[in-house]
Formats: sequence, structure tokens, C-alpha cells
Amino acid sequence: MRDTYGAGGPGYKAWCGGASEEVAAEIDKSFIGPWVNLVRETTARGVTFRRARIISEPVTNYIRYEHMATPYSNLAGGERVRWLPRPLAKAIALPGCDFWQVDDSLLCWVFQTGDGDPAGYELSSDRAEAMLCTTAFEVVWARALDHWEYRPA
Repeated sequence: MRDTYGAGGPGYKAWCGGASEEVAAEIDKSFIGPWVNLVRETTARGVTFRRARIISEPVTNYIRYEHMATPYSNLAGGERVRWLPRPLAKAIALPGCDFWQVDDSLLCWVFQTGDGDPAGYELSSDRAEAMLCTTAFEVVWARALDHWEYRPA
């Protein structure tokens, strides 16, 4: 739900320095590779990974890079990714921070500093929190555009 996540990975830094998409993606393989492998192994067992990104427009350079890199990372592993411009999220009750949710019950809250750097995690199995996240995510997912349909503004 953020428009930037800290300084980003090594591929982002290379891309900001003028590297091509292919070079930046290749650099990121070592950085994001373990995640891609985990998702690939998990989706091979029939588990679905969905990621929704709520973004401001015009997009930041970080989001422009993230969109470009998504086929090389998230989609390559088997995730399904959708993008929701912030104006389309205006009437959705959203949690105040990023989260990962497993099986509609276990949550991993993800905290960042004001600059977007990692600031910790918290696991929760609170039913009310899980319901908030499940409901919000399903509404976001229904309104969002598939990665291949969304073009960063």
C-alpha cells in the first residue's frame, strides 16, 4: 500500500542508475531468487498466491520499476498480481499497514518506517483482524487490474 519501499533492492538501484530492464532484472534474481523459488515450489502444490498493490498515480519511480520487474519476479514464481490506483480504493476499509495473510486466519503484519524501510513484523491469529484483512483484500482484488492490463500512469 506504499508508493516506495526504502531504497529498494540492487536491481532497483541499478535501474535508477540507467541499467536496462533486462540488466536490472538479472541483478534482482540473486536478491529475489529465494522468494521466487519458494513461491514456485508452493504453487506447484496447488497453493494460490495473490498480491494486490494499491498505488498512487502518477506512480513513483519505485512503482514504475516494480511494475517492470513483476514478470521477472512475482509472476515468474507463480503469483497472481493486480494493481489498484488509489482513487478506486477510496471507499474500501483498509488496514493501516501492509500484511500477508495465510488461509484467511493467520496474519503477518508488515511495518515500515516513514521512509519505507523495514520496521518489523507481528504475527496475529485474531479473528477480527483476519476478517478485516480478508474483506478488504477481496474488495481490492475485485476492483484491481491484472498486471498485464495495468499501465503505470
